[in-house]
Amino acid sequence: MLQSGDIAPTFSLPDADMADFDLATEKGKRHVVLYFYPRDKTPGCTLQAADFSDHEEEFARHDCVVVGVSPDDCLTHAEFRDEQGLSVRLLSDTDTEVCRLYHVWRPKVVDGVEKMGVLRSTFIIDKQGVLRHALYDVTPRGHAAAVFELVKELESNANGNRKEQRGHA
Repeated sequence: MLQSGDIAPTFSLPDADMADFDLATEKGKRHVVLYFYPRDKTPGCTLQAADFSDHEEEFARHDCVVVGVSPDDCLTHAEFRDEQGLSVRLLSDTDTEVCRLYHVWRPKVVDGVEKMGVLRSTFIIDKQGVLRHALYDVTPRGHAAAVFELVKELESNANGNRKEQRGHA
């Protein structure tokens, strides 16, 4: 499993519009919230994607882009995005290569049958391409708000000693 302090594995994947998202191009520009989810159009995945979309502008104000990854294809992502009014980029990892890089492609037991699937997980990557938080097996409800708090801390720490200054105010 990946841990805080590891270099984030780089990748390039197509989004719902079949435009490539290349993690390496974000280096030096923005923080990245990279979240993995099992499937489009399921209740938990819909809640999570909608929550991140609802807070996308707040993330952007902290120099952060949010992208979701699942094994669904680009057309399924486009339908999901359009039906739900989502604004975050949804990346297609149909061969699960990136899921494997991030150690989220795991055996799961569903209805008594073991099969492979995505472990809902989120990674916060700083502008230098370093993992600052690796959150495995997360719960969708309230997750975007918790991740946003971690991103705010990250940006505060990157901008100097705001925490220390607050302590002395």
